This record gives sequence, C-alpha cells and structure tokens, in this order.
Amino acid sequence: MFYDITVVQASKMLGNLKAMLEKAAEFAEAKKIEPEVLLTSRLAPDQFSLIRQIQICCDTAKLGAARLAGKSDSAPKHEDTETTLDELYARIAAVQDYLATYSAADFVDTASKEISLPWLDGKKMLGSTFAVSFVIPNLYFHVTTAYAILRHNGVDVGKLDYLGSIPFVE
Repeated sequence: MFYDITVVQASKMLGNLKAMLEKAAEFAEAKKIEPEVLLTSRLAPDQFSLIRQIQICCDTAKLGAARLAGKSDSAPKHEDTETTLDELYARIAAVQDYLATYSAADFVDTASKEISLPWLDGKKMLGSTFAVSFVIPNLYFHVTTAYAILRHNGVDVGKLDYLGSIPFVE
C-alpha cells in the first residue's frame, strides 16, 4: 500500500506537473512572454514561486520514498538552482527515474518504522503517520499550488490536467 500511495502516485503527479509545465511553455510562446515570467510567479508575496513549488514537489517525492524505505542516503541531491523549463523537466525526470528504482518490497515494514526529520528536534513519527500526515499532503499542497499559479496566470490547465490519466476498470 505505501508503495502505491507514495512512489506510484508521486511519480504520476510529477508527470502531471510536467505536462502542466509543457502547457505553460505553449502559453508563453503563444502570448510572446518569457517562460521565466511564469516560473517566477507566485500567488501571494509571502508564498514560494512556481520554481520552488516544483522543487518541493520533487523533494517531497524522493525524500518521502527514501525515508519510508529506509534508504535516505540514496536520494539524489539537487542544489535548487533551476531557472528554466528544461532544468525543471530534467529535475522531474531525475526524480521519476529514482522512484522507478523502488518496488513494493522496499515498503514492507514501513508502517511501524520510526521516521525522524532533521527539523523536528529529535521528534519521531511512525512511517504510517509520516506517509499519510506529511508526505502525501505536502506533495499535493505543492502540486496544487503550482497548478493554481499557472491558472492564475492564464494557462489553460484544468482538473483533468491535475488528475492525469485514471486507470478505469472495464
């Protein structure tokens, strides 16, 4: 279960985010504006820009999986220096490639594993709590904020862009 709700779903949402960025690129070209205008946009002065939202989505996905699987040292390092669409596409792809190295077997004992985060001053939580109360909500918060920034700036993205493909049963 933890593999599906973290790794599989996070990789899907990163793919949806990339598709939304591709629509943003098309929008910028059609409107004759530099893509960086969109990338540096934010919803409010005290919120992060679109670039930072994407970086956090990637970090949440890779570090969430790594911590839940007990492989924190394996997560790729990113310097948060992206400034272009191509650099953001590359970061998303790198995280998706990293997530593809996991299997359900990596998450067998996740629920009862103790997780500690550097900024929690020694506090710990169970893996089940970490996944459900931090990783998943944090990922969706930042994907949603990225979506909202694009919508706010006029990019033609909608709910189906956010949701992506849904595997229906026949």
